[in-house]
Amino acid sequence: MPFTVALPFFDPYKIALSGQAFRIHPIDDQRTETVAMGRYLQIVSLGDDRFLFSCSKDEFEKIWKGYFDLDRDYEDIVRSIDPEDFYLNEAAAFGRGIRILRQEPVETIISYIISQRRSIPSITTCVDRLCELCGAKIIPPALPEPFAAPLKDCYYAFPSVDALKTLTTEDLLGIGTGYRAPYIMSAINDISSGKLIPEAMAELSDDDLYKVLTSMYGVGKKVADCVMLFAFHRTGRFPIDVWMQRICDRYYDGLFDVSKYPGTAGIMQQFMFYYERNRKD
Repeated sequence: MPFTVALPFFDPYKIALSGQAFRIHPIDDQRTETVAMGRYLQIVSLGDDRFLFSCSKDEFEKIWKGYFDLDRDYEDIVRSIDPEDFYLNEAAAFGRGIRILRQEPVETIISYIISQRRSIPSITTCVDRLCELCGAKIIPPALPEPFAAPLKDCYYAFPSVDALKTLTTEDLLGIGTGYRAPYIMSAINDISSGKLIPEAMAELSDDDLYKVLTSMYGVGKKVADCVMLFAFHRTGRFPIDVWMQRICDRYYDGLFDVSKYPGTAGIMQQFMFYYERNRKD
């Protein structure tokens, strides 16, 4: 049964456009849908920080509250911004409501390997094709107003490890992974063999987790930082891609001082990334 809740500093529309995840999409400016945690979810903004979720209160408490990091005080994080950093203050105001998702590690690792040297639409298409290849089918429920019709009639969960390990390099090339196919195959082998255990990785220090991720075939600094931030919720990480380097060069003499924001630099990164990609000068 749909559930309504008041949530300050939460904007699923902005989160969908923030580049964290590749299967969360705005339906319109009031409605957002996602496929995550093996489920379909639609959220309606009712105004005045009130939101309608297409799930029960129990499911919201057990799954989505943690997934959207709703127990954290983001207002306090914004208050910590250096008042003399005008760019970051503008970015935080523009990106108000963005929170860091707690995504599933296997999905995030493979999605960010796919993401290398690609645009977000291209990443999204490739991840969707992977899910269609061997993910479990999800039929979204019929939803009453004010929900909207889902963007698709059928969705697919991100494949289980057992399903992923049935894939061949040719399967991956067939969905457009290109030169990344061997990297993905290696990641699947590492996880399915038990060489990498996400639950054990979650217990590692930041330094050790970074070493484990960058030891994976085809995983560099940017992908490792993204996985740490978006799957393992290491919110002190500060991934640098072309967009972020452009920001650093333009506003911070080439280098953003992450030491000012221990434990929250990754949240600042999301405000900056969203601002730069979506503002209209």
